[in-house]
Amino acid sequence: MRLLLDTNVVVWLLLGERGSIPGDVAAVIAEPETQSFVSAASVWEIAIKRSIGRLEIEPHWRRVLSGLDLDHLPITADHAARVEGLPWHHRDPFDRLLIAQALAERCILVTADRTLDRYEVETWWG
Repeated sequence: MRLLLDTNVVVWLLLGERGSIPGDVAAVIAEPETQSFVSAASVWEIAIKRSIGRLEIEPHWRRVLSGLDLDHLPITADHAARVEGLPWHHRDPFDRLLIAQALAERCILVTADRTLDRYEVETWWG
């Protein structure tokens, strides 16, 4: 199974708040045969929110992130271009990029944000 984690899921993992993630979802993320991806877009979003004071997270969060058993998904030109074809159900540029990446990479988008269900992307939240 290939999963792309929404930024909120990545933040909960960084904070050690696995209880915020439904048990079955957390279990599948942790399975060795599951490919769980964190997007460069999520890293970018976390960095921006932290720098403007909208996210309280430890200064060493990137070290914690590298210690999690997650695969890193870079942003490619194809990912960025796919955003153009998405309907405007949602205006958040980070979410729109994650949707495009999930579609391009054939991943299930793990998210608590039900707004993203309106897109033609498979989502999962327990």
